[in-house]
Formats: sequence, structure tokens, C-alpha cells
Amino acid sequence: MNKNTLKLLVWCLSIAGISLLDRPLQAATVSPTGVNVASFGPTTVFLTFLNLSNQIPAEALWCGAVNANGSCVPGTVFGRLPRRYDRGRISGVGNTNYTDIMSIPKSITRKAYQDALRGNQSDFFYVRRFVSTTGGIDEFVTVTCRLTGSGAGVPLSITSVKYQLADGGTPAPIGIGETLPKFGANITYNGTGRLKGRWEVVLPGDSAPTQRDLLTEATLPLEQRGLQRRYSQLGRFDLFLQPNGKVFLPGPDPASLPAGSTGLHQVLLRIEATDDSPGGSTNNISTFPTGGVAGFPLPIFRHTIVPKSSQIALLQPNPNTQLPSGQQLRFSWQGIDGIGGYKLEVKQSNRVIFSALLDRNTTSYTAPPWLSRTKGKNFSWQVKALKSDGSVLTESETRSLQIKQPAIKSHYLEQRNIPK
Repeated sequence: MNKNTLKLLVWCLSIAGISLLDRPLQAATVSPTGVNVASFGPTTVFLTFLNLSNQIPAEALWCGAVNANGSCVPGTVFGRLPRRYDRGRISGVGNTNYTDIMSIPKSITRKAYQDALRGNQSDFFYVRRFVSTTGGIDEFVTVTCRLTGSGAGVPLSITSVKYQLADGGTPAPIGIGETLPKFGANITYNGTGRLKGRWEVVLPGDSAPTQRDLLTEATLPLEQRGLQRRYSQLGRFDLFLQPNGKVFLPGPDPASLPAGSTGLHQVLLRIEATDDSPGGSTNNISTFPTGGVAGFPLPIFRHTIVPKSSQIALLQPNPNTQLPSGQQLRFSWQGIDGIGGYKLEVKQSNRVIFSALLDRNTTSYTAPPWLSRTKGKNFSWQVKALKSDGSVLTESETRSLQIKQPAIKSHYLEQRNIPK
């Protein structure tokens, strides 16, 4: 092509409103270009958009058909990637790549399935729009999503994690040296492949994990996978998941949990990337595993260890206090951390005549008026700290209390000829 022909081509493009400078030197691509997704549930897939040139990501849509430029055909849009699921980030050498976690909600696959029942193609599309920062035209990059009847052939992705004690209860504070009940994680997933990872514990005084530390390894770009904070390891797991969608993962041996320090202990589920599930992604340099991706930070299993000798310190009333009948009766104490609540008990002759259940942030209580009008009676009172399940964790000392009848003045007796 000679110089005059090139000038004529540039002039023709300018008349058409197209500039060569608007076009990226190399079109943006994506890896993988197509994925299998479950027909009746959510699916999460790790994507890498490549060859970005002065471009930033915009919205992401799912649709049933695309135009020649990759944009969605009007009237075929199924939905938009929710902001809470958008965990994309710039990555790669020179920030020319964009890591995207495509979390397809169940509502999107339902619409795609219904669209296929109407006679349209069963494949649908995930479309990311990239906007030029230099005033160029928008570029659309498309991923083909193929509906499958089951989880087979779908990349392994974690869609939900919920912890559970073996006895079905909730975590309650334990005394120092005691053993926590067995627990584990109910995991909902899509696809098939190896679930591999480890259990770690964040001890009191350790730096708290960040949101990035709580992501599965496969959710991070390749260059960030070795940067997550590590904590004390409790144990490892490695099992193959069939396309059943649910599994109970036993937690670490409770005997391996540190029980020699008081305070909040946080057990982390760390899921590592595996390469034996379908798919994988490339960053123009190498292909890396994406099995075990999740579109959310994994939850933390928390439990508290308290000193066995820890007692609630009673403040008011003082021991052996004598209060005039009718005076407001108020109890107060020094609380302790990591409990479910308190129980105040007032006894007479070792029989409970009044009790009150209070939340863990309450350290004082005003008794009802009838209790302070009980004349000439000896009482005892005590505060108990309760676990989350209502059982008693520890209790305070017992203090005595007397409500006495007020003295009658002498002149009052004389005026009524009442003997003293």
C-alpha cells in the first residue's frame, strides 16, 4: 500500500466517523472463551481479560444473543452482574489484564433455560464492556455460557459455606484447657473436582485477616496468590467432590485447637486452587488452575476461651447491706467478655424468689418495687454468666442483703399512747 492509498483510506475512515487511533492495537480477548454452567443453580467462573490498552471495565451483562461487535442484542438481556459479586481487578504485567469472577446467579440460568424452552439456542453470553480512557470506542468481550443438565463438566466453584457444631448448637465460650465440640462446614458447590486446603487459627493478638485473606486462592489473580496472610495451621483436607452439589467438610480435630490462651479464637477455612477441574485460565504467559473459585469471602468460625477461675465481680449493694424498706434497690456488677448473657437471682432461705435474664452488655439492674418493700427480710443475691445455649459458664460470689423496717419516731408513739 503506497502513501497516497493510505491517505485515502484514512480520509474515508474519518468521513465515516472512525479513527484508527480509536482502535486498540490488539483486540481484547478472554480466557476461557466458553464455559459450561449448571442449568439449575449458581455458577462461578474465573475469567482473565487480556490485551487491554488504556481501557477500564464497565458493566457486565448476560444476554441471549450478541451483535457483530459483541454487544447484547436489545431485548435479549437476562440481567447484570450484581455489584456485590463484582470482584474484578486489574492484573498482569503492565496492568494489561483484568481478572473477573463471573458469578452467575440462579435467576440468570433460570431465564436462559426458559429462553431455550421457547425454542431459542441454549447457549447464552456474558458480555463485559471496556471503556477507552483516551476517548476511543467501547469494546465488548464475550464469553459463551453453555447450559448443562448437571454439575458434570462444570468448573468446581464454591457457592455457600455455613459452619455447624456436631451437636447442632451454637459456639459457646469454653474454659481454658477445655475442648471445643466437633464442628465442620456445610459447603454448597457447583461442578466437580478436588476440594483441597487447610484449617488455620487466628490467635488472640494476631493481626486480623483482611477480606483478601478470606478469599479462596482460586479467586485471586495468579500474582497475588502467594500474598495472603498465613496463620497457625491446624490440619489439611483433600477430597474429590462428585457433582452432587453439597458436602459436609469435618473441621480440624478439636484437640488440635489451642486452648491455653484466653480471648477470641478465629478458625479459617483456606481453600486452595486445584487444576483437575474443567477449565483453567491464562494470562498470556501461563495457564493456571481455577478450581475452587468463590465469589465471596469465606466466613470465619469464632469461639471464645475464658479463664476457668473467671468470676463476676459484684459491685453494689455491698455485703451485708441493710436498706430501708421502699428504697430503690439496684444491683450492679463487673461483667466479663465472651458470654451469651447474665442471670440475676435473689434468694430467701435458699429459695429463688426473683430472677432476671439480661443480655451480655447489661451490668446493672433495678429490682421491681415490691422486692424493696419486703420488710424485715434477709436475702442473698448472685449473678451468673451464661453461655449462648443458656447453660451456666461461671457465677459470682453470693452476697447477703437485708431490707429493714424504718424506725418509728418517739413523739409519734407518745401522741398515740403506743408503748415503746
